[in-house]
Amino acid sequence: MGDNTNNKKILVVDDDDLVRMITVRMLKPSYNVITASSGQEAIELYEKERPDLILSDLMMPKMSGFEMMEKLRETYNFVIPVMFMTAYSSDDTETKGLEVGAVDYIRKPFKAEVLLHRINNIINNLDRISGLQKQTEIEPMTGLLNKMATARDVNTVAAKGRGIFMMIDLDSFKLVNDLYGHEKGDRVLIYFAELLRSIMRSSDIVGRVGGDEFVAFCQNVRDERMVAERTQFMNRKLLDYTKELLGEDMNIPIGVSVGATICPDEGTDYETLYKKADQALYTVKQAGKHNYAFYMHSEDKKPEKSAEGMEELHMLLREREIKRGAYVLGMDQFKLIYRFMMRFQKNYAWDVHFVVFSIEAEGADESKISNVTDHFMEVAASCLRGSDVMTRFGAANVLAIFLKTTETDCEVPIERIKEKWDQDPEAEGFAFKWDKEFMIQD
Repeated sequence: MGDNTNNKKILVVDDDDLVRMITVRMLKPSYNVITASSGQEAIELYEKERPDLILSDLMMPKMSGFEMMEKLRETYNFVIPVMFMTAYSSDDTETKGLEVGAVDYIRKPFKAEVLLHRINNIINNLDRISGLQKQTEIEPMTGLLNKMATARDVNTVAAKGRGIFMMIDLDSFKLVNDLYGHEKGDRVLIYFAELLRSIMRSSDIVGRVGGDEFVAFCQNVRDERMVAERTQFMNRKLLDYTKELLGEDMNIPIGVSVGATICPDEGTDYETLYKKADQALYTVKQAGKHNYAFYMHSEDKKPEKSAEGMEELHMLLREREIKRGAYVLGMDQFKLIYRFMMRFQKNYAWDVHFVVFSIEAEGADESKISNVTDHFMEVAASCLRGSDVMTRFGAANVLAIFLKTTETDCEVPIERIKEKWDQDPEAEGFAFKWDKEFMIQD
């Protein structure tokens, strides 16, 4: 352990004796340093030493840096800052590392001044989060930046840099407060803030800008996969935690919706990026939530780079995460499917039905009907096939296209929806009617 006056402690993990020795020499003048030669030894040392930062090799025998990070998070259930050292230059390894909680990467071999600069940035950021920053800049419940500080910091980096701006909204969070109380709701928010920190790097900006609304600006990245993987990871972890907190019988559809936009392509200031990310977020909400979307300023906007070969084309075009039940789309997307099916019917003798569902209740106001229609969408989608398509239309209507259904076949899924709806306590007092007809090209 170093003899310096800095009380920050760094755990260096590497199976190579020479790398450990060189890294310790670089860090020892500025930090207290302890070492481990394997992931398992690092886990055992962590309990005893509680370092402020772990600097770990990525690829080690028996247990990789990724596996070590996952085991630490599973054991302690809070953010443990890890910076990976790697000789690899693959974007996939960085994406995976960020998902499991890495705060930064450094490529081997590295110079002492570069390593120290990167670690100093991380330590300073950790200090800020821990409360050394001015109280006026911190949102007290979560410890994240507040709205004013978030806007200021995003404006600073967006004016001269590039990256991805994300609006992150918790789906159905209000139900946690309504059904389980605000104390449980606060615990969900605090956990989610920790989760956000764990998947962001030290250079990223993370803030809470509303009750259940968060913002992140990830510098120097443009990869859609990063947003896709983080969204999927947040949805999985948030649901797991909420069930652990509230009980396995908890049936609130809690999750995360993300609206994203690219800087500087779509803006170089907080207000512009926020507005465009908000539009993308609206698209996600309309299409069924628990997903992500990028802002697109025009339908003919070209992808960032052209795909090469069939495999990359499939990756570009295919659905990211196929869910059970009907394909729920926004109205604009639904129109395209509708128009295509009209063309298709002109040349092929398929039985395709167009169905309009209408929600109604005596004396209910439009706001209540609108909320119930959202719930009807979830119920109906779960009763339909993956080849059926749905969208929301107005406050009380849901449109659907049933593929390859005869007149008789069309009644079967509708009866399935009706049976499930009649048994649903949230649907009490609300009925639905439907009209259907074959789709025939005029």
